[in-house]
Amino acid sequence: MGKSKLWSTLGITLTSALVLSACGNSDSAEDTTSGDEGSEGAQEEQVLHVVESAEIPTMDSALTTDAVSFNVLNNVNEGLYRQGQDNDLVLGMAAEEPEISEDGLTYTFKIREDAEWSNGDPVTANDFVYSWTRLADPATAAEYAYMIDGVVKNATAILAGEMDPSELGVSATDDKTLVVELEKPVPYFESLLTLAMYLPQNEEYVTEHEGDYATNSDTLLYNGPFELSEWDGTGLTWSLVKNESYWDAETVQLDRIDFDVVKETSTALNLYDAGEVDRMRLSGDYVQTKQGDPELLTEPTSSVFYFKLNQERNGEETPLANENIRKAIAMSFDKQGFADTVLQNGSVPADGLVPEGLSVDPESGEDFREQSGDLLSYDTAQAADYWEAGLEELGVDSLTLEMLGDDSENSKKSLEFMQAQLESNLPGLSIELRNVPFKVRLDADTNQDYDIQMAGWGADYADPINFLELFHSDNGNNKSGYSNEEYDALIESAQSNVDDMEARWQDMLEAEKILMDTAGIAPIYQRSYAVLEKPYVKDIVAHLTGADYSYKWTYIEGKE
Repeated sequence: MGKSKLWSTLGITLTSALVLSACGNSDSAEDTTSGDEGSEGAQEEQVLHVVESAEIPTMDSALTTDAVSFNVLNNVNEGLYRQGQDNDLVLGMAAEEPEISEDGLTYTFKIREDAEWSNGDPVTANDFVYSWTRLADPATAAEYAYMIDGVVKNATAILAGEMDPSELGVSATDDKTLVVELEKPVPYFESLLTLAMYLPQNEEYVTEHEGDYATNSDTLLYNGPFELSEWDGTGLTWSLVKNESYWDAETVQLDRIDFDVVKETSTALNLYDAGEVDRMRLSGDYVQTKQGDPELLTEPTSSVFYFKLNQERNGEETPLANENIRKAIAMSFDKQGFADTVLQNGSVPADGLVPEGLSVDPESGEDFREQSGDLLSYDTAQAADYWEAGLEELGVDSLTLEMLGDDSENSKKSLEFMQAQLESNLPGLSIELRNVPFKVRLDADTNQDYDIQMAGWGADYADPINFLELFHSDNGNNKSGYSNEEYDALIESAQSNVDDMEARWQDMLEAEKILMDTAGIAPIYQRSYAVLEKPYVKDIVAHLTGADYSYKWTYIEGKE
């Protein structure tokens, strides 16, 4: 989204989002039901009860950076495309496939005549012009602006303050015709158009609500399958209700989805067992208690979690600016032990940044992860050597570092495990834990107010660059002080070189190697979810890129 997406750690819905092929329906293949059969289920009460593990930080599509918000935005708004039931691209606000110029630089879209906002205004081409221009405007300070940088014509110069935002390569030739000019051919451009930052915004409405736009469910407009209801901007509950003005409302069978933020797995499990919740994620020891239960599902993802190692805090260099100290930390914790004893949900150790299953070599068809190999693995002996060298270079014999994570039960257990690992394997290291609410962690990340942070990323689209560009020196999601000229050059080459896809692929392989060789981050694991879902819940579509879920096709059938 998105991937960007700073994720809430460990079992919390996270940034942004994941592989081109997806698990599709969260039911087993045997339970997959067609839309025709679903129409019979519509006679039942069409209300879904879902557990969420973090609050919504913001609903402004230009400003959001997290998977909780992405998930809601994906269901209450719609871009030119959306992801379909098979994780393919299906038309959204676009009435038809675009006309594309011979050089691949100009796309002309027609907007649906029957598309309208929840206040009755028509969705127009200008809604996209306004939204994308706002995204690119430096005054907006959108962390996800990098998703338009180098994609739409003039976005790079606008973000650098060298051109006026009005010169962005997007225009409305009439109310229903949108013309987009690209900086260069972008192989995955249409996939980007499903993402939150490319959603339209109604200029008149946003301007009218300046100052409080998107701060609660009453200061938002909707053009998607649902409308957000009963969200006060900070609360632990909200609902999605069917949007009767949505162009494809007849497909939407759920009348309402109720969300409750529950940060303790034990509490959520009690609600599930009592029939008050229809779907939840399990983790840790709780997974073992449900082994053999037919309602226990495994939901694979290509989200990767890692430690961000902050090299500059409050204007001062931290001990993590020392490469040997970073390498020592990155190699000093047992990833398999963590997956087996803390997560217990099918997640696997990660020794690189790009996940397995995301993308394959354009020539050989080999998976990126397999080609790149294990680059930064658990090795206590080597970690000790790096640690000793780093302490000597710093002229100290001990260090105290803070480890930042969310305040959920799973995150607390995870940080405690890591604290024990690092302190036992790196003599002289003291780890102080700081567990905070999700939104507070996002603020701390933005301000680089941390030492070590457990974070994660889910891909917005199925290309390794979506992970690797995160740690370019100028990327808005870097927020760790990592900077490497050779790495930056490789990322820039991969972003611009679309004529030679194999050379581009080699650039990305080399870039990941540099990131791992210098321990820019410390990879931990690639996530899977252990999910409990009631058998009467049908056709929740799980996405492996972009937002986590779509509820457009979901319905209830056979609930007693």
